[in-house]
Amino acid sequence: MRHVKWIFVVLLISSLTSFVVKDKPTGGLNVGDVAPDFNIKTTQNEQTNSLNYMKGNYVLLSFWASYDAQSRMLNASLSNAVQKLSDHDVEMVSVSFDPYESVFTETIRKDQIATPNCFVETNGEKSGIFRKYNLNKGFTNYLLDGNGVIIAKNIAAAQLPSYLN
Repeated sequence: MRHVKWIFVVLLISSLTSFVVKDKPTGGLNVGDVAPDFNIKTTQNEQTNSLNYMKGNYVLLSFWASYDAQSRMLNASLSNAVQKLSDHDVEMVSVSFDPYESVFTETIRKDQIATPNCFVETNGEKSGIFRKYNLNKGFTNYLLDGNGVIIAKNIAAAQLPSYLN
């Protein structure tokens, strides 16, 4: 009889807590947030680029790494989709967190990624970008409007045209 009481108490407590409003998930940024600006150097360290210089256009921001198969495949498919959407004002910024620039260079060659806005952040999880975008929950992508506001998150290549129309 004593075990039945404990089971009843546990069930009662769990049913009461199921109606408590949960906070937003802490992984990454959310739709409606302004994307934090960041500076990143080109692979040859010749110039520094930032998101601010792209304001006025849609920006597809993709975070990935060659060692993460899912993020790598998504990045390649998004890059191909953006190349096909030449009639839209959308630019892709692709940021890899590969620890070695040589791995990054070979990966973008094999995946045929358009390179004008493709960067590598070799500091990985220790980089400022990784922390600003809270990527410890996994790599993601964001579609930003002309003002830098996130209008979509984790989109697939097939979904991209519907956000731009």
